[in-house]
Formats: sequence, structure tokens, C-alpha cells
Amino acid sequence: MDITELLLHPVRLRVVHALSGGRMLTTAQLCERMPEVPKVTMYRQVGLLVEADFLEVAEEHRVRGAVERHYRLRPNRPVVDADAAAAMSLDDHRRGFVAAMAVLIAEFNAYLDRDGADPVADGVSYRQGTFWLSPDELAELSGELLTVLAPRLANQPAADRAPYLLSPILFPTETEQEHPAEARS
Repeated sequence: MDITELLLHPVRLRVVHALSGGRMLTTAQLCERMPEVPKVTMYRQVGLLVEADFLEVAEEHRVRGAVERHYRLRPNRPVVDADAAAAMSLDDHRRGFVAAMAVLIAEFNAYLDRDGADPVADGVSYRQGTFWLSPDELAELSGELLTVLAPRLANQPAADRAPYLLSPILFPTETEQEHPAEARS
């Protein structure tokens, strides 16, 4: 299974999010975090991620005669790079977006269902805005965002840190042909 196909599945994508930031979890812990996912489905999806070299076993412990495995993301796991994204069909992009949105909705619902969830105190934001950008300005904006975010990607879990899911979504909302008079002025 290629990496694009692997990650276009909402449960697998949620597993990846759950293990991000250096976290290690067992399949049972993943099931606790996602109670709406049947256990057999979770075990199958974790197995596929291990087979694809996306996850690795970080630790093993004997618990009541069974082996309990703690999984983590492999540091050298496959990625959907620019070439893989360019090779995706429009339907692949559509499925990828739907999977990402399904994960986002599921994660947000899980957050709201937690005891003590407080969107205001937790700095929750889901704003949207429109930017008018030339191709050069778009490239510049992307570079600036990477510059701002890159140092935070190196943060490790700590007592005073909580994991935050950031999901930038960027796509053109209309074409030049829809506003020919504005394009000429």
C-alpha cells in the first residue's frame, strides 16, 4: 500500500495524530481515546501502519500473560512529499481532504466530550479568512508560516505543555474567470 493510500483513511490518520509529538500508546490506549472505533478495526489499522513502517514497537511488557506493545511513530517514516502529492488524482485529493476533515471533527468532538473542556480558556480557534495572493505572495506566506511554526515542531511533551492540533487549510475559492473585470483593473 502506498503512503498516500495509507494516510487517506480517517482511523489511521487519527492514530498518527494520537502518536504525534513523541507519544507512545498501546492499542488499548488508542481504543480508549477513540471509543467510537471498534476494537477489531483499531487493531487492524495499527497493524497496517506497522506493516507499512509507519509505526514501530517502542516497548513491550507482559500483562496478565499477554504482550502489551507501546507504539510510536517511526522517525524515518514515509511521508507524502511534493512528488507524491503531485501524483495524486483529483479524487485522491478529495478523499484526502474528507479524511482530514473527518479526523478534525472527531478530534474536536473528543476534546468537547472531555471533562473540563473550556474552549475559551484553552484558546480554541476556528476562524476563516480570505487572502488575495499572487503566486509569489502565496509562496512567501507559506515560507513565513513554516519559519514561525518550525521551532515549535521540535517541542517535546512537558508538564506545562498540552498538545494542540493545528490544521491549516489553504485553497483558492474562485478563479480569475469568475471576476474578469477585477482581473483587468
